[in-house]
Amino acid sequence: MKKTAKEVQALFSENKNDLAFIIGNGINLHYQDDNVSWNDLLLDLWKKHSEDPMTEIPDGISYIEFYDALNLQNVNKWGFTTQLQKDVKKKMFDWIQDDAQNLILDKIKSFNAPILTTNFDNLIPKSMQLPLQRITDTSFTDHYPWASYYGETEMKSPLDGFGVWYMNGMVNYHRSIKLGLSEYMGNVERARKMVNSNYGHSYTEGKNPWDMNNTWIDIIFNKSLCIFGLGLDETEVFFRWLLIQRAKFFKRFPEYNHKGWYLMKAEDSEKAKGKRFFLKSVGIQVIEVADYPALYEDIWK
Repeated sequence: MKKTAKEVQALFSENKNDLAFIIGNGINLHYQDDNVSWNDLLLDLWKKHSEDPMTEIPDGISYIEFYDALNLQNVNKWGFTTQLQKDVKKKMFDWIQDDAQNLILDKIKSFNAPILTTNFDNLIPKSMQLPLQRITDTSFTDHYPWASYYGETEMKSPLDGFGVWYMNGMVNYHRSIKLGLSEYMGNVERARKMVNSNYGHSYTEGKNPWDMNNTWIDIIFNKSLCIFGLGLDETEVFFRWLLIQRAKFFKRFPEYNHKGWYLMKAEDSEKAKGKRFFLKSVGIQVIEVADYPALYEDIWK
């Protein structure tokens, strides 16, 4: 479904009391003019840790698989995975934000809506000068700091208002950074325990069957999601799995259903058709806009 910037703005206004935004690396690619590049970072890691020459990541392999290929070359080196995580943290700490992205971030803040990002970098909280916080009375592990967020206020629940949450790890905690497929599967395994306890086994009529765990997982199941800047291709194993679990939960408890939208530049490729099919199956409506300036600028004005 193609919409104008004004139509998307109207959608935001109509749902402003039930919104959360999922932001991927597209925001960096648009506002950083390719100065921030996950592709270049992975190639730098390859040059540092591999004897095989490689000047570009070939077609047919995902970033996750490329990382795994590097890890396999060094599998007998003790602590190598941790070293890679430290290298990523060090490189990302040098990235400088472009505060022009606050056009988007300030609008989201005006809705008092949470942000979930699949990025590892801290460019969003840097732009807004947000301190690191954590939901109190929650357990903490630096492998999965899922109750930690950037925000101006201390919150008792991730649903309380605006904050920036990290789905795949954050640079503050290098061991939380998930780079390879096995590490993403660790995310799934941890989240599965939370999700499986939330299928209404002790459901009381009239009471929300979702058992809050005070991590960003609560946002996925208790807010309408607006997703943008995220390729959401078949390598996004963890987030796609979460969307499937979300759809299952809403089918069992339709009275607690929330909406979902995926914003993208208009595209008519075979890959885009497959993406539309998947998103429709999990209850996410695809909304197309004319171009990237419309996606990252016009709809936020």
